[in-house]
Amino acid sequence: MKHCIDQSSLSQRTTTAIRPLRWLLAGLASIALTLWVYYNYWPRSPANLAEADNMISTQVLDFWTRGEMIVLVRHGERCDSSSNPCLGPSDGITVVGSSVSKAVGQWFARLGLDSTDVLASPTTRTVQTAQAMFGPGTNAQHWLHDCDQTLIDQAITHKKDQRNLVLVTHSGCISQIETLHGYPRAPKSEYASALFVAIDGDGTATLRGLLNPEDWPKLPALLD
Repeated sequence: MKHCIDQSSLSQRTTTAIRPLRWLLAGLASIALTLWVYYNYWPRSPANLAEADNMISTQVLDFWTRGEMIVLVRHGERCDSSSNPCLGPSDGITVVGSSVSKAVGQWFARLGLDSTDVLASPTTRTVQTAQAMFGPGTNAQHWLHDCDQTLIDQAITHKKDQRNLVLVTHSGCISQIETLHGYPRAPKSEYASALFVAIDGDGTATLRGLLNPEDWPKLPALLD
């Protein structure tokens, strides 16, 4: 006995079975496109202030002049992560790290330090970096070492009106600030790099950009 196959019914069942697969593939394609756009076009790091006209467009100099800036500076080259000679104790920075830090400090001096306070994490490497950059007498603060998601809030409470605040701290603390402000994929900060954070009139913190040690010499016209 022959059985007749209802072609229309079979076609309908096939279409019904395929439809969820098409939806799944379309959804995966949409997710893949979103991730591709995010990876290729979403900024990985805050603006490099030495590139293009970023120093002007971000108004960093204006904020600095008004004393409305917090700058997070990473310590100099670690002695225990380098083959270069140590400046002192093995938990401190290298001689090279001290030299680079001193050079960055001279650039900060060109920005103007009359209305600037400096705080540092209490570790040997951050204290040595602060001394190389800004001279002796830096105030050490434990919250700059054991930083958490309240770091920027604590920084704001320590900032005085119309005075900039430079914080000599660690890469992990800087990464946390970048992540909380929209840059979760920013690469680890370089030794002696500086992340500039503007504090608006209402107390809102906004990342304005960064400078690595090798970037400062590209800005002489803006700092004269």
